[in-house]
Amino acid sequence: MTQHTTPAERALALREEIAQHNHRYYVLDEPAIPDAEYDRLFNELKAIEAQHPDLITPDSPTQRVGGAPAGGFGEVQHEVPMLSLGNAFAEQDMLDFDRRVREGLDLPAGDLFGGGEDVEYCCEPKLDGLAVSLLYENGLLVRGATRGDGSTGEDISSNVRTIRNVPLKLRGEGWPAVLEVRGEVFISKAGFEALNETARANDSKTFANPRNAAAGSLRQLDPAITASRPLEFCCYGFGRVEGDLPATQEGILQAFKGWGLTISRELKIKQGVAGCLEYYRDIGERRAALDYEIDGVVFKVNRLDYQRELGFRAREPRWAIAHKFPASEELTELLDVEFQVGRTGAITPVARLKPVQVAGVTVSNATLHNMDEVARLGVMIGDTVIIRRAGDVIPQVMQVVSERRPADARPIDVPSECPVCGSAVERTQLTKRGKGRATTSEGAVYRCVGRLTCAAQLKQSIIHFVSRRAMDIDGLGEKSVEQLVDTGLVGSPADLYQLTYDQVLPLEGFADLSTRNLLTAIADSRTPALARFIYALGIPDVGEETAKLLARALGSLARIREALPQVLVYLPDVGAEVAYEIHNFFADEHNQQVIDQLLARGVAPQETGELGAEFAASVSLAEFLARLDIPHIAKTGAERLADKFGSLRAIFDADWLDLKQVERLNEKAIKELRAFALNEQAREQALSIEQQLRDFGMHWESERAQADSLPLSGQTWVLTGTLEAMPRDVAKVHLESLGAKVAGSVSAKTHCVVAGPGAGSKLAKAEQLGVQVLDEAGLLSMLAEQGITP
Repeated sequence: MTQHTTPAERALALREEIAQHNHRYYVLDEPAIPDAEYDRLFNELKAIEAQHPDLITPDSPTQRVGGAPAGGFGEVQHEVPMLSLGNAFAEQDMLDFDRRVREGLDLPAGDLFGGGEDVEYCCEPKLDGLAVSLLYENGLLVRGATRGDGSTGEDISSNVRTIRNVPLKLRGEGWPAVLEVRGEVFISKAGFEALNETARANDSKTFANPRNAAAGSLRQLDPAITASRPLEFCCYGFGRVEGDLPATQEGILQAFKGWGLTISRELKIKQGVAGCLEYYRDIGERRAALDYEIDGVVFKVNRLDYQRELGFRAREPRWAIAHKFPASEELTELLDVEFQVGRTGAITPVARLKPVQVAGVTVSNATLHNMDEVARLGVMIGDTVIIRRAGDVIPQVMQVVSERRPADARPIDVPSECPVCGSAVERTQLTKRGKGRATTSEGAVYRCVGRLTCAAQLKQSIIHFVSRRAMDIDGLGEKSVEQLVDTGLVGSPADLYQLTYDQVLPLEGFADLSTRNLLTAIADSRTPALARFIYALGIPDVGEETAKLLARALGSLARIREALPQVLVYLPDVGAEVAYEIHNFFADEHNQQVIDQLLARGVAPQETGELGAEFAASVSLAEFLARLDIPHIAKTGAERLADKFGSLRAIFDADWLDLKQVERLNEKAIKELRAFALNEQAREQALSIEQQLRDFGMHWESERAQADSLPLSGQTWVLTGTLEAMPRDVAKVHLESLGAKVAGSVSAKTHCVVAGPGAGSKLAKAEQLGVQVLDEAGLLSMLAEQGITP
């Protein structure tokens, strides 16, 4: 605030500036300033209003946080009723609606000589949220209300003020003196997941779906709770108006947008019922990819004079209809629960349901995830449950209708023996490691301990092993794998490499050519990239990216097999739990036997043999010391110890007086360090970890390679289109081995785009930005120059 600016003038300027930034952030999704600067402006306004309470206005952004909790909601009478819409569930319903509209407007219906006059419709997705009304007087928000029964709603003014994209004051000019805006309050899919994640972290009840979450959030008596929820508002119409509005539905919504209100980005104008049906099909295909839940499409006659001419029925307008998608949630009965065994032995409960149509598909099974989810739902066999299906997602049980629980409902108990092989079923243990000790707790997963002696695990392991992104053995589908296991021909992945023509030919689905093709595919798979081989082994929690990291960083199967978990954690994105999973997998005697058999039968993973350049001498003594989790030895203390003594043995051999010479190393730290060094087991383990770092070349005394000496170091490449000489994932491995980062999108920072046949938007953007573009021949030539021949 300058010396010539009064508090009132500064407060006004701040309100206008913050409102502008709110509009850019929450409506346009184009923030102009960083969050820290926004917070500074907001806090300055709060401070002025705290010193001068008379300057607080209803449209001040500081008033969004909500006041004291209300004792209840007052009633609001809707002067213009908030009517519901008629529904269309099939194409014929839409044809009938369009016919009624044309007849009501006395438009030509068409005959053998012409199609008649098409009606123009305003089309937008039907958001799955809660209908609300916002009343603006002279551009200021004065009231918010729920739809209620259409005639009477609840006053939720304090709560709607907390919704970030609801303007407290309309922008621009030209708005009516009184304007009632109607729309939907909803929570996006991402917001819903974040809300439930927070609830789970706080051991609170989670929400069943985004609609329930939005409704529950908006009807909180404490506005501060509403303010903490990720609510959004999208307007679709109007009620009471004193003033002028445009003459079409679309025109009104575009005017709303200009006044700072959010409208649907999917808003379109279509001609006739054919255009409406095309829009419905398009939105339906993209439904799962939208950021929010929708349950249909709303079509409204675009011209307001046509709307007035058509008028209303008792409960719905004649000029609008909601074309609903097949239901994504339905009620049904839980008949039983069966337990399936996965590739890693995880025992998963699967709900067997009374068949019901959900989103156009007959559903008789649904996932229950794990026993913790069963406990959270409180579900029992015999319960009536709500199941949900969205897109191609596996149907899941969302909620129990507890008031319908029958007297003979039975609890769901995890089996003590594997339902496939009869081996014991054990609950997983979660180990949390830190500061020199480990604590163990029960995990959510139960596992069969039978490993590959369990037919279910064996089959799933083989299916994973031969999959396209693993060993890529074409011709081995699920049914073929089942036959190989059931006939005893294959008892581990290594047995695939001993199959003969005479063994395969008699199997169902195989003839001479398919048998020869399968044996050729098996033979061709004997020299996989090391990353593919690691991924194919099916190590728990090790996906493709982690497998690529292990191969690139450690360079050889031998190092990966030997790596201690305390060494693996030095690799980026490898946490302690994943490191122990990797180590335990390779330490398992049976897994060692299978890997040795694979190698003996001709499988030879292609490896560089060299440690990744960026990992050479990458571990400092200070970092190593800090990771030993010695109590009271943190990063700064570890650095001072490293500077003082220079080696791990010197630190361990230092006596009390030597350690007292280390700057700011307190007595608690000295005591814990001495206790660690004098503990023979702890000392020897630390020294063995250090030795492996030295053997691998990661030790601080190792020769440092220059990662930036790699030819493509610091460059970002993008692959698009079809590559014919090699799969794109192989090209990605080669580029990464040369130091490049391979990204999925093109930006101004992209160094080069490799474009094969069928390249589309990425190629167009590269050309627009002037990014270098290579075809596949150019890529192969570049790789050949670097000594890489695919």
